[in-house]
Amino acid sequence: MKIKGLICIVLFSMMLISCKKVEGPQESQMLDEVVDTSDIVDNNTPNDSENKDNNSDNEAVNEEPDAQDEIIDDEEPSKGKVIIDGYDITASISGTPLKKAYEDYFMMGVGLNGSSIDNATVRSDAMSEIIKYHFNSVTYSNLMKPSYFLDEKASVENYNNGNINPAVNFDTAIEGLEFCKENDIKMRGHVLVWHNQVPEWFFNEGYQRDGELVDKETMLFRLESYIEQVLTFMQEEYPGVIYAWDVVNEAVENSAGAYETESGFNIRTKFDGTRDNLWYKVIGVDYVEKSFEYARKYADKDVKLFYNDYNTFQTVKTSKIFALASYLKEKGLIDGIGMQGYMNLSYPGIAGGNDSFMTALSKFADLDLEIHLTELSISAPDKSEESMEKQAQRYESLFQILVGLDTASGKNANITSVTVFGLMDDYLFYTNDETTSRLFDGKLQPKPSFYSILSVVEDKKNK
Repeated sequence: MKIKGLICIVLFSMMLISCKKVEGPQESQMLDEVVDTSDIVDNNTPNDSENKDNNSDNEAVNEEPDAQDEIIDDEEPSKGKVIIDGYDITASISGTPLKKAYEDYFMMGVGLNGSSIDNATVRSDAMSEIIKYHFNSVTYSNLMKPSYFLDEKASVENYNNGNINPAVNFDTAIEGLEFCKENDIKMRGHVLVWHNQVPEWFFNEGYQRDGELVDKETMLFRLESYIEQVLTFMQEEYPGVIYAWDVVNEAVENSAGAYETESGFNIRTKFDGTRDNLWYKVIGVDYVEKSFEYARKYADKDVKLFYNDYNTFQTVKTSKIFALASYLKEKGLIDGIGMQGYMNLSYPGIAGGNDSFMTALSKFADLDLEIHLTELSISAPDKSEESMEKQAQRYESLFQILVGLDTASGKNANITSVTVFGLMDDYLFYTNDETTSRLFDGKLQPKPSFYSILSVVEDKKNK
């Protein structure tokens, strides 16, 4: 009888093994298909280029991890690990979400990196899950700029057929807009008018690459047409998604020989040393005011209009931006100032003195406009434990100032949005990315900086 019983047990075990179906997870698996989530707790000195991290448009592209790399630990499924695209993001979507922690102060945003549709952040299921968990605002770092929206071939065809309006194509932004719409996440529109990443043919006769520059009147028509088309599309197709626009980006300059002086605003005339700011060359200093005028004309009443710039903490630049914003405010054309926030471990000063972030923030607060920290990036020289700890301390100091000066703390800085300009170091779609400024590392694990930012409000609540 014992032998017969043993045989029955063996046969029964073999039947179970033969019936078990082993199937690799698909690349498009959703979170609830990947793992049972019942155990998850719900709880470099700045420079002139917008591509200040290593995720430039010229960056080599890396393929997303193969579906076969998406592994679930079948031995211990009760552990509740969340593994997507080969990344264990369990720790990254546990605990208090950043957006929840800072809900009494400002929106928490993140940059959507990528230089094309194929390497855009939202193409990664793993990154998308982390964004949905922690952030309620996003900003495209590249894919909404004029160089992506303006359609050269269609513009030429329009012109040849008697239609002088520039043609636009919004394909590069659609996935991000859909992502926001589906997940109740807001988006900052970035950017309508910038001297960089706008094609030269846009300023030429007949939209021809070898054409002569058009006159001021023609360029103002094109500027208005472009802004109208962009805002109309976004507001009709994705109502309520975009809550703010960077209308003009980086128009104020303080490098010798690269700005005019008559306006009192130091409007940029050149960039990269020798290249002309074609907006200024064709239209003049008026291009800034006209851009805001057209944006105000076509924007929904609840969409906020921002002037955005880098090195806003440099004393001279602070004063010129203040003067420009004051002028635009008097005309009812501006709602806020965007402070980009490119820093390293030693510059600029955080808490006071010349070239200080706090000094600039306090001055802009006196304008009684909204303030967005739009492209926050505190870089480290390397990824050593020491550097990461120093970076965390600097992020903590910065957020202590943001919270301390915010209107929610009884002060006068109306900070309504803070955006870290990218989710992860070693961006998974690039083959060579040496970025060190993000809150999650190359394995999508929270860095010390993430926890230091979270600690600012948690410590405040515990006092």
